[in-house]
Amino acid sequence: MDHPVIIIGAGPAGLLLAIELRLGGVDDVVIVEKLHAPTGQSRGLGFTCVTKDVFDQRGLLGEFGKIEISDAGHFGGIPVDFSVLEGSQQAAKTVPQHQTEAVLETRALKVGVRIERGVELLAFAATADGVEVETRDAAGEVRRRRCAYLVGCDGGRSTVRRLGGFSFRGVPATREMFLGDIYPDTEIATRMIGEVTDGGMVMSAPLPDGTTRIVVCEREAPPRRRTAPPEFSEVAAGWKRITGQDISGSTSVWMSAFGDAAFQVTQYRRGRVLLAGDSAHIHLPAGGQGMNTSLQDAFNLGWKLAAVVRGDAPEALLDSYHDERHPVGKRLLDNTRAQGVLFLRGEEAGPLRDFLGTLVHELDVARFFAAKVSGLDIVYPMGGGEHPLLGRRVPDVLLDGAGGATAALHLLRQGQAVLLDLADSPALRERAEPWADKIVVHTGPESGSDRLSGTKALLVRPDGYVAWTAPHSDQPLEVALSAWCGPSSYPLRATA
Repeated sequence: MDHPVIIIGAGPAGLLLAIELRLGGVDDVVIVEKLHAPTGQSRGLGFTCVTKDVFDQRGLLGEFGKIEISDAGHFGGIPVDFSVLEGSQQAAKTVPQHQTEAVLETRALKVGVRIERGVELLAFAATADGVEVETRDAAGEVRRRRCAYLVGCDGGRSTVRRLGGFSFRGVPATREMFLGDIYPDTEIATRMIGEVTDGGMVMSAPLPDGTTRIVVCEREAPPRRRTAPPEFSEVAAGWKRITGQDISGSTSVWMSAFGDAAFQVTQYRRGRVLLAGDSAHIHLPAGGQGMNTSLQDAFNLGWKLAAVVRGDAPEALLDSYHDERHPVGKRLLDNTRAQGVLFLRGEEAGPLRDFLGTLVHELDVARFFAAKVSGLDIVYPMGGGEHPLLGRRVPDVLLDGAGGATAALHLLRQGQAVLLDLADSPALRERAEPWADKIVVHTGPESGSDRLSGTKALLVRPDGYVAWTAPHSDQPLEVALSAWCGPSSYPLRATA
């Protein structure tokens, strides 16, 4: 093989996946990116509490500098108070996507990822034991090389998805919308998602850099397949038709067009070719979920693919990537389509908005919507028993230990699974010793809270999800360790 893994696409998902592969011990990771430089656009703005925890797990959160956090969110324009969720579940606001990409690219280069810009994927052929990849650089030179795995992180119009024959099913767009940032030449009132008129919906909000984010959704605008971004004059004309305000003298930073299509591949993996992020699913950008879901696709896949490449896990582990993330993508499409009904259907959706606006004041309803938009409702099918934490993200709690209090998330920074021995059990640690080179063991109880639901021990996967609990699990620890960490490194001791 020329490379163990080639990733197509240097957006957030591709960059995070590459970082995870290097952390997992994959010695040669290459990202092939068609663009010569980052676009500087920021369709994504901020990140959810789950993504914030992901960045904290890998020591990346501090690279963003001071970030604004907030309990405020919405579902289809209906305000939702995220403070109803247990623990600190605030989302990071006003972090532009180009900053997220810059932070991830800096880390990727630091850990040895190679990023080839201005290089286009032309073709590939996957076999049972590898993938032959053909690319062309800016000088027109065609190069052929072989990798063990190819991952498409190349966006909604994914070349990998098309060439790989992935089935992409869904609902086509019914209208076109505009999104962009401007330096306004006149005062633009802040307008939240959900403020609709007979002509359509607009959104505007000031950003920290002095620009204003605008969204224009005209009710009668038919979908178009564009080959270039819209001119600002076209966007400003739509704004004026809806609001009556002339913003045509403003300075455009960037503009883009999008639709309300909702499509998802039926398989996230076809043999040695995998998809992550927008390559696997496209949807209406509602509730700030798109980039976050893409990042979490990559975070789920990274440690698994690294383990398979290292030879520490069977290739079947990659099937769990589809099994866990495809349902998440399906729910994402469902909830963004529902949000589209709320803020794109105009006055006829008014009674529905009013009804849901009343319901979200009920605590359980507010928790449902907050968890849905933030990704905290995700529960992976782990098997092995019933427990409130099983299959969910480990709470960001403090743990006592010999060296003082430690954040549970920080124990995951090495990219390995973590065994939390909360009851100081020598017998438990002895059972885990055959996996000593594959896991981190922490001994010490939860400090100052009771969010671990009375457990005595937990096995947490490298991505932060709880895979085993004691005394509630109906499978031995050794079974869970073998399933998620691969075979033991030396023979197991006999246990009673």
